[in-house]
Amino acid sequence: MATHRLPVAIRAPFEARTWREFGHLLLGLPLSCLYFALSIAMVSAGAGLLITFLGIPVLAGGLAMCRGFGAVERARARGLGLDVSAPAPVRGRTGGAMSWMGAMLKSGASWRHLLYAVLHMPWAVFAFSVSVAFWVWGWALFTYPLWQWVFPMYAGQDGIQLYGDGTHDFYLDSPFEIAVTSGVGLLFVLAGPWIIRSLTAVDRLMVRGLLGPSRLATRVTELESDRGVVVDTAAADLRRIERDLHDGAQARLVALAMDLGLAKEKLTEDPEAAALMVEEAHGEVKTALRELRDLARGIHPAVLTDRGLDAALSAVASRCAVPVSVEVDLPGRPAPAIEGIAYFTVSELLQNVSKHAGARCARVEVWRTGDRLMLQVRDDGRGGADMAAGSGLAGLTERLDAVDGILAIDSPEGGPTTVTAELPWR
Repeated sequence: MATHRLPVAIRAPFEARTWREFGHLLLGLPLSCLYFALSIAMVSAGAGLLITFLGIPVLAGGLAMCRGFGAVERARARGLGLDVSAPAPVRGRTGGAMSWMGAMLKSGASWRHLLYAVLHMPWAVFAFSVSVAFWVWGWALFTYPLWQWVFPMYAGQDGIQLYGDGTHDFYLDSPFEIAVTSGVGLLFVLAGPWIIRSLTAVDRLMVRGLLGPSRLATRVTELESDRGVVVDTAAADLRRIERDLHDGAQARLVALAMDLGLAKEKLTEDPEAAALMVEEAHGEVKTALRELRDLARGIHPAVLTDRGLDAALSAVASRCAVPVSVEVDLPGRPAPAIEGIAYFTVSELLQNVSKHAGARCARVEVWRTGDRLMLQVRDDGRGGADMAAGSGLAGLTERLDAVDGILAIDSPEGGPTTVTAELPWR
């Protein structure tokens, strides 16, 4: 802990991260030379043999080898804190060798791995040279007072020779010159970590850009995941509606039918008792209608369709257990699906405020920024909201992800809590 009290510029040369990144650059040179030589040899041989059948398997094998190099580089990148997913494996349509070779030659990821193997070699030479020059010379000059005695004892000269033309010689041997040399070395040592980090940042960019899945493949994976979330959410909503109908309105209507049947039987024998039973049944009808209205509001409220978010959110706020102010500043109405998600998002957040926040008041703000719809719900409660705490926030995040939305939570212990949601306008 004591070292962390030092400024970062002073402790950076001694941090494990700096030495780890320096080792990454050192190892990068021999590996990149190996990648370059093997990939160029295999691809050149394959391209030259394309006039014969042998060129296709050689070229496909060279691309497969480059994908293996990419796996090594992604593993090395994880040592730098960069986790890049591997591209999808190459599979032929029919499962045979020819099908696999055709798929390998058509794979954009394979050619990007080849491009990495070719481009990384000159960059690795540059990064190796610069990092070694700054790092080794920096430490050598900085520690010069400790090993300056080596020159007069074993080299037959007074110190590091700064200049010499056969007539005049200049050595760094006086106390002042030794101190200045050490000071220059200190500057190199302090600058070295930032140069090394800049060089490894380029390595990260190359790995992320060339050795990971393409943007299209990543987007397809995201859409497949979002589709699964949408299907699961829809199925959960249907189960909830079925449960509410079965346990609520349906049960009341069955009981109501039985009560009316009994009242019908007693109508001639005991009119007063029948009238009392009809009155009770009337109350049950009102309760069933209220439950059906609540259920319909949970599916899609009519006020949202007719009057938009402003009126719908005001209605939700009026039912909240704490006073809620609503401010909606929209130039128009977003897409109906987005409007519905925005409504249910605010409804869920206000339910959390009522049940968990212990707040005295809350505020809802809705506005448009560019092509995005922004929602923000704030409360002055106890804070500590967490997606893993079962407050429904994780489900909201998944629902927003399905339409490329974002949910951000700022809820320190002791409050206040601010939840911001961002949705596409269309």
